[in-house]
Amino acid sequence: MDNLVTEEKLKKYFSITKEALDMARDKFDKDRINEAEDFFDMASRYYSDAQHFEKQQNLVLAFAALNYAHGWLDAGARIGLFKVKDSRLFTVDD
Repeated sequence: MDNLVTEEKLKKYFSITKEALDMARDKFDKDRINEAEDFFDMASRYYSDAQHFEKQQNLVLAFAALNYAHGWLDAGARIGLFKVKDSRLFTVDD
């Protein structure tokens, strides 16, 4: 069922978001380092929140936090704060 947050679906999105975090980590735009750090910090905090909610077995809130985390990463990539070229993880051109 596509309308349920399952442990399997959550695991998949944790993996995707972790991969995006790892990719963006060392790819900050040097001319906008403060903004890049801020976006990355927000993404990292939401990822941490997702882990917390998962431990509490609140899969819905964990999934929501993961979406926020990835949203911050994706927005940062889209406006050039993260110099990434992976269209599988971000809405950027390869």
